[in-house]
This record gives sequence, structure tokens and C-alpha cells, in this order.
Amino acid sequence: MQKLEVFGANKLKGQIKISGSKNASLPILAATLLSRKKVYLKNLPRVKDIETMVNLLQSLGSKINFSKNDLVIDNKTQSKSFASYSLVKTMRAGILVLGPLLAKFGNAKVSLPGGCAIGTRPVDIHLDALSKLGVKYKIIQGYVHATAPKGLIGSKIRFSKISVGATENLIIAASFAKGTTVLSNCAIEPEIKDLVNFLKSMGCNIKWISKRSVKIEGVSKVNETTYPVMFDRIEAGTYLIAAAVTEGNLKIKNIVSKIIQTEINILKKIGAKINVKKDEIHIIGNKKVKSMNIKTAPYPGFPTDLQAQMMVLLCKANKQSLIKEDIFENRFMHVAELNRMGAKISTDGNKAKVNGNINFEAAELMATDLRASVSLILAALTAKGKSMINRIYHLDRGYENIEKKLKKVGAKIRRVN
Repeated sequence: MQKLEVFGANKLKGQIKISGSKNASLPILAATLLSRKKVYLKNLPRVKDIETMVNLLQSLGSKINFSKNDLVIDNKTQSKSFASYSLVKTMRAGILVLGPLLAKFGNAKVSLPGGCAIGTRPVDIHLDALSKLGVKYKIIQGYVHATAPKGLIGSKIRFSKISVGATENLIIAASFAKGTTVLSNCAIEPEIKDLVNFLKSMGCNIKWISKRSVKIEGVSKVNETTYPVMFDRIEAGTYLIAAAVTEGNLKIKNIVSKIIQTEINILKKIGAKINVKKDEIHIIGNKKVKSMNIKTAPYPGFPTDLQAQMMVLLCKANKQSLIKEDIFENRFMHVAELNRMGAKISTDGNKAKVNGNINFEAAELMATDLRASVSLILAALTAKGKSMINRIYHLDRGYENIEKKLKKVGAKIRRVN
């Protein structure tokens, strides 16, 4: 099994071009199932989760040509509505095919999803909302068996809890429902706005009517479209933190800075020097890092997917910081590994106390999930000596060419068998 070897204590310097967003690409790929026309997608990242979703769509009958970061998908003859466990088990986004399959065929059998081992990620919110569009379902032996006997019928639906996946699934499904659907208490992550923009580019009739409410008039067919996927804001945030933690000097390119304003503001408060342009950010890390209390929250709050990376930076702060994880339970699995590198972090439920003034020590490490694995790289980049990170398949699920991008800006990092 492959590992990453990291020799630390180098300041990163140079520029990094940010890839397309994994979390925007996945629901957009699922939404292509609505179409019988060709769809051209640009700027997709070549990461494992995208590969898995492409394999899942192909198993449903989609014809796909994927070249570099551009993909052509033809669903003219797509006819299957069974998504197997073998393809959905590694990726929670597999459940996103449920909405479009029901919209298109009136029935679907989709495996309950897998993904990272962080929290239970219940699909109940998806299923409760779909039932309000006229869906009947049973869960049998790990599969959702769902039918829409009278087709999907528009309705007013309020999500019991803000859920990114459920918002995506319902927006896609409701685009083909008869009549009008109004969804409220929606997630408003930029990736959801990107999904809506993609659906509108195909001719769907969707309009935001307030901050967390969206109105959808169902259509019966969609048009051919070409659509560029947005940048990956989590990848951008990760490299911004990498610059801060290594006292580096990086230009982060191919972004829309206003989308990551929360992260920029926090890094400025912590002490990084940041110069923002519309499509690039120049960051210089500061030797002095200020402590800060942070809690994760739905967008536009601080993203849970940057919590592990920020924890590494706060280990360098002048005093103790507090992190509160309000999105997923069980998302402090990186703490034990960081403590093995010399960090002094204690957890109590969804809170972590992070003591500052830490100089990380190189160590052999084990990645537990996608974002935890990248936090270990950040810590290893600041530690003198050689660190070895095991189980990096987690990393390949969400970061495109991470070691190549880091090497280019001065990191000593390589993949070994």
C-alpha cells in the first residue's frame, strides 16, 4: 500500500493553481442523469471520488468520455436504476443518484452510502423530503427501494436540519417534479449554488426566493449544455493554511476570493499577511500565530472540512485555542496522530482544547479520513526529519496531484510503495 514520505521544515514558496471542486462535481454528475442530451463538463478534478461516481454512472448505462479535466456524458440510452453497494460503499455522494433516478424512471434501488468514517451521516433527511414529493420507500438489506407511483409531485418542504446532500438530492429531483416545489431551510454552500447554475444551464426553472429557500418549477426535459465546475474551496483553504503553518509565501490561483472570505478573515486574525485579488490570493505566513476559538458551521461559517488543517496551525499559536465541531460527530480522529507528533490537544465530546507553542516532531502516521490525512501532511511539513504517512488512499479521494503541487512550491514529499 502506498505511503507518503515527507521531509519537513521547509517554507513553501511559489504559486498553486486550484483544481475544480470535488464537492460541486459530484452532485452535478448525478444531475446529468436527468438529461437525454449530451452534457459537457469542464474543470473536473481527477480524484478517486470523481472516478467512483463516473463508474457508478457507467454502471447505470451512461456513456462517458473523460479526457484530462473535461468530461462528455451521453445518457440517451441510459436505462438502469440500480446503484450497487460495491460502487456506493466508498463514497457518501452515491446517494445523490436517488433523486434523479426517481425523477426519470419513477423507481430506484440505491445502496446506503459509505465514505469517511466521520459520523453517521443519516439519509433520513433525504428520504423524508423525497416522501413529500410522493416517493414510497423501504430499506431492505442495506438498500433503499424507492418508487414514485404517480411520478414526483411538487410540494412545500422544510428540511428538519440543514443538510448539504439532502438539499442537492431534492433540488435535482424537484426539477422534474410536476408543478411547483418550495424547499426551505436549505444548505447554501457555494457547491449547491453551482449545482443550481448547472441545472439552469440545462433549462431547469429554479429561483432562490430567500437566503435558505428555493422555488423550483418542474420541467419534463432538458437541453444540451457545456458547464465549467467551480474551484475547490477546501483545496484552496488547505493550501492557504499550508502557507501559514510553514511561514511560507504562496499565490493561490484560479479561485473566487469572495467565496472563501470567512477563511481569509480568520487567517488574517491569526496573523497571516494576505493580499486578495478577484481570482488569486497572495499569503505570507507569520512566525507569530495568534490563538483563536473556532467553531465549524454551515456556509458561510467556518467549514468542517478545514477543521483538521486549522488545528495544525493553532498548535503553533501563542496560547491555547478552542475548536468546536458542530457539523459531524467523531471528527477528531486526527488528534491522536497529531499528539504523537508532539501536539498537546485534549478532546471532550465535540470540543478540542489546542495548546500552542508546539514544534512538531517527525513520526510514522496513519491517516483516518480525507481531511485528517491532509492535516498530517501539514504537520509533517513543519517537523524536522522524515515523517511517513500511511493509508493515503483517503487523500486521493479529494486532492488532485497533492504531492506534485506541494513539490512545485518547495516541499520535500514523495509517494513510496
